[in-house]
Amino acid sequence: MTTHPTSSPRQAPLHGVRVLDLSRVLAGPWAGQLLADLGADVVKVERPGSGDDTRTWGPPWLADAAGQPTREAAYFTCANRNKRSIAVDMASADGQSLLRRMAERADVVLENFKTGGLKAYGLDYASLCALNPRLVYCSITGFGQTGPYAERPGYDFLIQAMGGLMSVTGPADHEDGAGPQKVGVALVDVMTGLYATIGVQAALAERARSGLGQHIDLALLDVQVATLANQAANYLVGGVVPQRMGNAHPNIVPYQSFPTADGDMILAVGNDGQFARFCAVAGHPEWAQDARFATNPERVAHRAVLVPLLRQATVTRTTAEWVAALEAAQVPCGPVNRIDQVFADPQVQARGACVRVPHPLARQVPLVANPLRLSATPVQYHHAPPLLGQHTQEVLADWLGTPAGQDSSQNKL
Repeated sequence: MTTHPTSSPRQAPLHGVRVLDLSRVLAGPWAGQLLADLGADVVKVERPGSGDDTRTWGPPWLADAAGQPTREAAYFTCANRNKRSIAVDMASADGQSLLRRMAERADVVLENFKTGGLKAYGLDYASLCALNPRLVYCSITGFGQTGPYAERPGYDFLIQAMGGLMSVTGPADHEDGAGPQKVGVALVDVMTGLYATIGVQAALAERARSGLGQHIDLALLDVQVATLANQAANYLVGGVVPQRMGNAHPNIVPYQSFPTADGDMILAVGNDGQFARFCAVAGHPEWAQDARFATNPERVAHRAVLVPLLRQATVTRTTAEWVAALEAAQVPCGPVNRIDQVFADPQVQARGACVRVPHPLARQVPLVANPLRLSATPVQYHHAPPLLGQHTQEVLADWLGTPAGQDSSQNKL
């Protein structure tokens, strides 16, 4: 684990960009966190008294300096670092007026309300664009601003199912435990946050030329369909509906998990040369010369014959023995790690995948580092995931030039 790095002599890539983050839960906050990591001033707007829903999605809870649990959920910490939090009652006229004033000074608005949900507050794109034509406004919804499902709420689990991901995730129908499975993290939300970040930066780049902002209409379902990647292409080009294959790959063999003497390993053979080297290590060089297995298309065609042969070989050594032997032969392979093993892995540790940032309720909060490694302007960790309303007065002074209207006893408007 590492502490946050020292400052770079060059300004962060998004230094000076102001983001008004009206989103909550994961997809929108993930985008806001990425923009904040890159130097944007991201202000998270939260409901007074309760805040983002994920603040209560525990246990586990962040522990204080005495080791006792606080009411800060671990889930909230995953998507809200480097932001400042203000508590504003969006349902009140004063709160709406304040947020419109902030939007006039913002470069970006992020929101993930239901389609049309912010119009009643005068915080929809049309209303704010009229005040600030340079505004980049990103709306994240389950199904988008148009189409027959536009009014429906959308959640990651639901979209994984509707968007086809679950149909290709899980054991094959003939295997034990067969049935569609969701991915173990809210992957659609995370991918939507990534697409939102890309879209916002593209719109800011275009604004530098045109002087005008624009509306980004981003739907979880659209993202899920887009990220079907080769599975979608297999259907569109080949006309065959992809099926669940467990850990096997539809287009590459052998590219799946295999049993070992003490567990399982991943074998990820990407070309014929790697396969030949695997066969040599396994003590069966003849497999690479067999016409049924010599090339990947033939291995795919004869998967049912080859995979049982490989399984008979892989169970003869431990995972560590296989990994050592295959790495020496430059054959891609690896263990199936638990998450604790991930953070104990020497490569993960060498890359600084976990950082610790000072937190007002705890000595430090452990966070997963941003994977971007920029040589001249590295990601900085300026703020721990904020307490609810922690920065209300500070932000109003910075953005509006005055803390007027603050209820200092409650630190919210």
